[in-house]
Amino acid sequence: MERSPMTTLCYIERENQYLMLHRTVKKNDVNKDKWIGVGGHFEGNESPEECLLREVQEETGLLLESYRFRGIVTFLCDDYPIEYMCLYTADCPQGELKDCPEGKLEWVDKGKLEELELWEGDKIFFRLLAEDAPFFSLKVEYEKGILRGAVLDGRRIV
Repeated sequence: MERSPMTTLCYIERENQYLMLHRTVKKNDVNKDKWIGVGGHFEGNESPEECLLREVQEETGLLLESYRFRGIVTFLCDDYPIEYMCLYTADCPQGELKDCPEGKLEWVDKGKLEELELWEGDKIFFRLLAEDAPFFSLKVEYEKGILRGAVLDGRRIV
């Protein structure tokens, strides 16, 4: 089955921290060794919310009750198909955190995010999330893992 170009990406918050996933397990992973939120590709006829809830539960064991759709991120990377990420933040998850089959889950202070191995474009949307920016559209373009361009709400910023 062909993978959907649509994905969800969620940053679960608690006490000024985000739940981060250090992607270390999957082979041929565009996110290999990066720290990202949790999420994944849409399956079947899923809506963004259905994909969000399923992926969070599969990767963390947590059930989301409170979440917010924050923006759309268009991700372009050489040698990787285009991806449209529905970006969410969430809080107050129910359940016990479990081991993730894709890497290590860890609660990270928001002030320490930039110390992690992140995509440069993620730093842009972390700033937008911190500013409580209204719903946004961010396009990021990478070449050999280096950010070559970023467009926020139709305006080039990188």
